[in-house]
This record gives sequence, structure tokens and C-alpha cells, in this order.
Amino acid sequence: MKIILKQDVHNLGYKDDVVEVKDGYGRNYLIPTGKAVIASESALKVLAENQRQRAHKLAKIKADAEALAASLAGVAITIGAKASETGTIFGSVNAIQIADALEKLGFEIDRKTIEIKHAVKELGAHKATLKLHKDVIVELPFEVVAE
Repeated sequence: MKIILKQDVHNLGYKDDVVEVKDGYGRNYLIPTGKAVIASESALKVLAENQRQRAHKLAKIKADAEALAASLAGVAITIGAKASETGTIFGSVNAIQIADALEKLGFEIDRKTIEIKHAVKELGAHKATLKLHKDVIVELPFEVVAE
């Protein structure tokens, strides 16, 4: 079944993408939760018109994301965590802590755009991925130190 996404869906696509999904996933989850609509002929025409009208606005959003990515290029984050003597931290470092550390440096980043590949459970240097825009992805190094 072809659908048009009304918002970003993790591991599926971004807003206004036309994607092919299984019937059950589309009819039982995406459409009832308001995350997608069926890609009928009229819905595709409306989508094309909306994209044409929003092209200018989307270019500005992408330019803002690229400027933010450029300003984040030299940023190094240090996150303090309680740790054992062997270097294992109690709990793990997550996207909320990285977003808070960025906020202290003056960057407003939504925690939902921060992705950490593996659970951070040791002290040391790690990397997080920031998805600022569908075309602008930034690798952000951060270090976990003992408090």
C-alpha cells in the first residue's frame, strides 16, 4: 500500500514522503494515529501543490540546519556520570543528557533528533548522531567522565 507520511517516522521516512508499506502497518497503525494518509491520486496532487508552495520555506529550514551543523563542528561535550573504579558507569548516558549538555552551551537541540548507536556504559570518548534535517546529519563526539 502506498501512503503519504504526515510526519517523520523513524526507520520509514520523513514528512511528505510517499512510501510503500504493508497493508496492516498502514491501516492499523500509521493512518489511525494520524502519521500518514493513503496516497490516492487527489492526495498526491495536493502534496505536489503543497511542496511547490513550501519549497522556499524548506530551503530556509535546510540552510538553518546547515548553519547549526557548522557551528556544532568544533563542539566537544563532557558529560559527568557516577562510575565504578573499573570505569563502568552506573546506568547509561542517553540523548536527554546530551541535549542538556548542548543546551548549557547555547544550542537548542531536540532530544528526539539525537541518536546513540550503542548504549554508553563506560567512561571515555563516544559519538552521537544528530539528525538536524533529512539531508543534514552531524557526528557529535562526547566524552563521559567520572563525577
